[in-house]
Amino acid sequence: QEHLVESGGALVQAGGSLRLSCAASGRFFSRAVMGWFRQAPGKEREFVGGIMGSGGMTDYADSVKGRFTISRDNVKNAVYLQMNSLQAEDTAVYYCAAGFRWPMTEAQFVNYWGQGTQVTVSS
Repeated sequence: QEHLVESGGALVQAGGSLRLSCAASGRFFSRAVMGWFRQAPGKEREFVGGIMGSGGMTDYADSVKGRFTISRDNVKNAVYLQMNSLQAEDTAVYYCAAGFRWPMTEAQFVNYWGQGTQVTVSS
């Protein structure tokens, strides 16, 4: 069983940067596909980025390509989301996700969720 805890959400101005962290506890972290999803008010939860267990392959939603970077540290059991050039449209609750399917681009493929962290971008 994976337990995920996000941190790093904040209020930031448009054009700014933010780094989200997700601490994972469980036996399968190094083999799990890790990812980030987000959900804005009134919208469905959507895929943001994913990374394979080895960290050798990543995948991103078109809306964040070139601005966001996902990474992981299998020693610290952590996954990160570096967000640059933030826009008002990036405002959402960001969720850390773990699963065993690649690519993990849909919420139905996720086995474990964190509780979420709020990111608000002011324009």
